[in-house]
Amino acid sequence: MLEVVVTWLAAIATLGIYSILYKENPFYRFFEHLFIGLGLGWTIFAVWKDILHPKWWTPMVVEGRWYWIFAMIIGSLYYFIFSPRFAWMARLVISTMMGLTAGLVFKSFAAIYIPQIEASFRAVRFSPSLAGGLNNLLSTLILLSVLIYFLFTISQERQPLSTLSKLGRWFIMLGLGAMFGSTVMARLSLFIDRLTFLLHDWLKIIRF
Repeated sequence: MLEVVVTWLAAIATLGIYSILYKENPFYRFFEHLFIGLGLGWTIFAVWKDILHPKWWTPMVVEGRWYWIFAMIIGSLYYFIFSPRFAWMARLVISTMMGLTAGLVFKSFAAIYIPQIEASFRAVRFSPSLAGGLNNLLSTLILLSVLIYFLFTISQERQPLSTLSKLGRWFIMLGLGAMFGSTVMARLSLFIDRLTFLLHDWLKIIRF
């Protein structure tokens, strides 16, 4: 019985969200706010369960690391942003956290993209593999043409820079088109999953 109730609730919620395809309506608005509220509630629970409880509450209360209380005090300074008099305290904490986060992001960026930059310089050798040599030659051509497209310090009106710049623009368009196509396919995959749920699990029209 519980499974039937859950299936019906999920079906109604799915239809409520997809009712936006017809027009803006109160039915969609209700489920939009419901999903946002559920998502926020789940996020709060996940933050407590996966981060605060094991990495802050347990070390402070169970393991006796009392100094972790300062983390809560520093974190509570964020709320002084609502006070015109003490907003500088919130800005101090925010600027510190932004600096630390920027450092971590730069470290992660360097660890991910610097090896990719190094790997982009490929030797064009047609032996022992002709296909490998052609692949490296094409990769080098794409890399140079795209870089030349963004080279604004010299004139690109003359050959061969003009041709390479136009070629780089086409390669960029192809790359962006592939990314957009991948995004559309991901959305279609979600839609197909919901449609399969409605027709198979709820209405039982189709069978597998």
